[in-house]
Amino acid sequence: MIVLETARLRIRNWRETDRPLFAEINADPKVMEFFPRRRSRQESDALMDEVRQRISETGLGFFALALRDTDEPIGFLGLARTDLEPFLPDGTVEIGWRLAVRFWRQGYVTEASRAMLRHGFEKHGLAEIVSFAVASNTRSTAVMQRIGMRRDPARDFEHPRVPDTAPQLKHHVLYAISRKEWPAR
Repeated sequence: MIVLETARLRIRNWRETDRPLFAEINADPKVMEFFPRRRSRQESDALMDEVRQRISETGLGFFALALRDTDEPIGFLGLARTDLEPFLPDGTVEIGWRLAVRFWRQGYVTEASRAMLRHGFEKHGLAEIVSFAVASNTRSTAVMQRIGMRRDPARDFEHPRVPDTAPQLKHHVLYAISRKEWPAR
């Protein structure tokens, strides 16, 4: 099922044939630079199954991101409910993404994220969408800024799932955009 399409991209449900790409991005040291660990193929397959289940249950989650012309998967992007209380209240929805390195620096995440924000506000009626990243992850925070999100330093937090053995990855900055701000972005 296709969720959204842009000029160059397709946001769609995952297929079995997408597993190698999903495993690639979850094991790549550059892609996973700001995460505490990379995943093995087995762990990646289990995560993909979990992501697919969450999408089928809620309609929200991280979908496959593919090139529109060829349907080749290049990464993932989507909206998901966070599970980070007390840092983010129950019901908070985040936008997130991850791309294979060979597809970086082509504007794909920005293009798809703009479409996904519109989808979240118009189809799902969300009041606000947030995004967060390790403070030093300027690649992701630059996308957040390009899609019209604003930094909210009062909501920065120490990520509870980052182990103490990776202190440089604990501090996360938060960006947000409201439905009211969206048209003026």
